[in-house]
Amino acid sequence: MIKAALEKVINEDMSAIWSVLDTDQKRLVAENLEIHNFKKNNYIYLEGDEPEFLWCLFKGKVKKVKAGVGGRVQILRLIRPVQYFGFRAHFAEEHYVSSAMAIEPSTVGSLPLTVVDQLIQDNNKIAKFFIKELSRNLGGSDTRIVTLTQKHIRGRLAESLILLLDHYGYEDDNSTLKIYMAREDLASLSNMTTANAIRTLSTFVNEKIIVVDGRRIKIINEPMLRKISKLGY
Repeated sequence: MIKAALEKVINEDMSAIWSVLDTDQKRLVAENLEIHNFKKNNYIYLEGDEPEFLWCLFKGKVKKVKAGVGGRVQILRLIRPVQYFGFRAHFAEEHYVSSAMAIEPSTVGSLPLTVVDQLIQDNNKIAKFFIKELSRNLGGSDTRIVTLTQKHIRGRLAESLILLLDHYGYEDDNSTLKIYMAREDLASLSNMTTANAIRTLSTFVNEKIIVVDGRRIKIINEPMLRKISKLGY
């Protein structure tokens, strides 16, 4: 018997996969899906771990990070509800090359990758779903490489703020970003030092593009911010 609580979660949050499954496959997912609650800064999995689960973020915010030269941590990607993650390494038959961490208290579902393999074998629509997800991620990574290596620090920080806006949106005031990031995280996302991130934020404040209150960032001139991001300076 399908667990009622999990079925509700799946119907509401995993519809991208759920909609292409038949009744038996839905039952298989519901019986194997587990719900986890992670506190802020808790790791979901670590670089070097062997992949065991397909993860789906139901509520909250998650970042994928990788330790670089000298131990410097780089934010590779932000996960938003409802996105799937943690499966690339499994398909590549390798261990994780990055870690996943909760940015804030987050609710995440896990499905054993052995179950995913079974679903793919039985339903080619599932295979197409993961091909599409991997292709989107690769395209996004290609774009980020150019951004982080060729844009001026103004353009990089502007793009990061736009990325946060596009991922998480505004608060009810339609101007405050619905994510509160530490300056170190914002710098890591933008591939710059924390000092440069702070200086550039101050410049944007002086230019009346944003307002900063602690970790709260209010965008008051979104068109200009998008223009800086596009031009790269």
